[in-house]
Amino acid sequence: MDQQPAGWKAPEVERHEPPDVGGERDSLDGWLRFYRDTLLWKCAGLDAEALRARACPPSNMSLLGIVRHLTDVERAWFRQRIGADDSPFRYWRDGEDTDFTEVDSADPAEDFAAFEAECLYSEGVVVGRDLAELISYRNRSGEPFVRDIRWILIHLIEEYARHLGHCDLLRERVDGVTGY
Repeated sequence: MDQQPAGWKAPEVERHEPPDVGGERDSLDGWLRFYRDTLLWKCAGLDAEALRARACPPSNMSLLGIVRHLTDVERAWFRQRIGADDSPFRYWRDGEDTDFTEVDSADPAEDFAAFEAECLYSEGVVVGRDLAELISYRNRSGEPFVRDIRWILIHLIEEYARHLGHCDLLRERVDGVTGY
C-alpha cells in the first residue's frame, strides 16, 4: 500500500560538481558528494510507484532499493566503523537483502530523509580527520580488519559509481530518461 501523501515525488536536487583541480581530500570529498547528489538526481520527480519499480526478474533491484542500500552502506562505514556508533542498520537484516526486497511497503519520503541524514552524519564524522587515520573493525563474519579513511572514501566512491550505473538503467526503464 502506498503510504505517500497524494502527489509526493522525489525532490529535485542540485548536484555539486567535484573540483576540476584540487588536493586529494577536496577531490575525494567532492566526488563522493557529487555521487550522493547524482543518486538523488536520478530519482528526482518520480513517485513512489516508479521508485519501487523492479529492473527485471530475477533482479529485485529498484531505485528505492538502491537509496535504502546506500543508506546502510553509509551507516556501516561512517557511523558504525569510523564513528564507532553501535546503531543498528536501518534496512539490512542478517542474510537478507531487505533493503531491496521490502520496498513495496516502504515509505520513500522517509527513506529519502534517512539517506540524507546518514550522508550528513558521514560528512561530519570525517571532517578534520587525517586520510591516513586507521579504522579497526570486524566484518559481518567477525574477522578483524583495518582500513584507513582514504580507503573508505575511495570504496564509497566505487560503491556509488557501480550503483549509479544500475540507476541509469532503472530510470531509463521507468520513464525513458537518460543522462549522466
